[in-house]
Amino acid sequence: MAPPSPTKHTNKKKNHSQESQLRFNLETCLRRKDFAGAISIYESAISQNLRLSHHHFNSLLHLCTIPETLDSSKSRIALDYGFRVFYQMLSRGISPTEATITQVARLAVAKDDPDHAFELVKDMNNYGLLPRLRTYGPALYCYCEKLMANEAYGVEDHMDDMGVKLDEPEVAALLRVSSETGRGDRVYAYLHKLRATVRSVGETTAAAVEKWFKSDDAAEVYDVELDVEKIRENREKNGGGWHGMGWLSKGQWRVERVGVDQTGVCRGCGEQLVCVDIDGGETERFAQSVAALAMEREAKSNFKSFMDWVEEHHDYEAIVDAANIGLYQQNFTEGGFSMTQLDAVVRELYNRRRKWPLVVIHNKRLRGLQGNASSQKLLEEWRSQGALYSTPNGSNDDWYWLYAAVRLKCLLVTNDEMRDHIFELLGSNFFFQWKERHQVHYTFLKGILKLQMPPTYSIIIQESENGSWHVPISSDSSDESSRCWLCITRPISANIASKVLVNGEACKQEQILESSSDLSHSSSLQNEPNGNSSTTRKRKERSPSPSLQH
Repeated sequence: MAPPSPTKHTNKKKNHSQESQLRFNLETCLRRKDFAGAISIYESAISQNLRLSHHHFNSLLHLCTIPETLDSSKSRIALDYGFRVFYQMLSRGISPTEATITQVARLAVAKDDPDHAFELVKDMNNYGLLPRLRTYGPALYCYCEKLMANEAYGVEDHMDDMGVKLDEPEVAALLRVSSETGRGDRVYAYLHKLRATVRSVGETTAAAVEKWFKSDDAAEVYDVELDVEKIRENREKNGGGWHGMGWLSKGQWRVERVGVDQTGVCRGCGEQLVCVDIDGGETERFAQSVAALAMEREAKSNFKSFMDWVEEHHDYEAIVDAANIGLYQQNFTEGGFSMTQLDAVVRELYNRRRKWPLVVIHNKRLRGLQGNASSQKLLEEWRSQGALYSTPNGSNDDWYWLYAAVRLKCLLVTNDEMRDHIFELLGSNFFFQWKERHQVHYTFLKGILKLQMPPTYSIIIQESENGSWHVPISSDSSDESSRCWLCITRPISANIASKVLVNGEACKQEQILESSSDLSHSSSLQNEPNGNSSTTRKRKERSPSPSLQH
């Protein structure tokens, strides 16, 4: 066999060197935003028939689409050149990437052709590519700016089909085009998409919302007769912060920028904002996710037994993470599991509502506590009141207390931020909202317990029973009292007003009962508890934890 030709080897090495130099030169032009220099390098490469990769083409396309190029005298040349580069790329058999399609879509929009930009996205399947949010941006924003509402909705439908979720800028753009074209039903839907997407809106979005509610079209929208009971039922089912039934009442809207006091009362209209929970469907999916993941990691029969037990004992209002409380600040030489701290939390919860919480504790730890007389006495008391559940040996008690709190829709007393669970739970974008509504934090300062109850109201878009809206605006300040809100109200009939007022008064009374001891309440731990002082009334008999029956 003849040895390789030295000339052929030299040419290959030379070409490789030229291609590397080409890439370096293009990257230099990219950093310097040197469009003319990039064109010269590209033309030289084409004339020498050098091999170009998608990276080279994408670099050129990027230079064609940056503002420094499109906003200059070179814009027409850049647009024509960009498409020429794209078609040469395809003719050379180089498959485009998602970044390629995004760049060319921007070129199409720069030529005032959103239809072409959208066609490029729809054709991505031909290259085995999946679009991203940014890929849709050029067509969507251009349609919205040109007030081509139906076409913009078509882009949104395609995004939905491809599983691409809208972010605030996209929702705001769709809300604006709907507002400008008088599509009240669409504005209503996008307000709720904003509510589900962000906790507070940026200034640009806030301005778009204000503009809609101050318009003549907004004054005319009216979807349903106000059925207070039905609206109240829907609002409760949806977690308390919205009803989703459509525009209520009639007439001009009043839009103000106001503050909200520390108890959640709007300083504009006086309405009490609420702490919003996740809705019923989300709660059910959340509980199912926890159960599915727990049964993958736990002995399936053990956790299934616990799930059945929870279904039979569903009147708890608080779940207590015993390990987290008992080991709080115990990292010192004489430290250990503090029954004193745990008992203080249990007694405080009982005293607030005259109902026993459920203490979830690992069986191994429980057995270790039973050797102490005072601890044994407390454990026996909690067991007799149905306030104790021990998780099996080898289990992770986190899954047990989390599942119980989610399934029973009750409070969870723990300082565990559950970050591990967030990563594992599929579809848990509502997890933060659930924690805000259900988690109770605590501290012990010099032996004094302080419970930090859930906030009285949520920083989230809220739709009230009478049809008013409250929209929080994003702020860099950590001081919530300085946050600006949009308070959006309209007149309601006297009959409706009286019904809503009655309901509002009832809710107010309920809140007073719920927070009878303020947001934080202290109880002394300076004396060892004897286990008898706080149990003045027993709840109905419960069957004990399955793991305590033997």
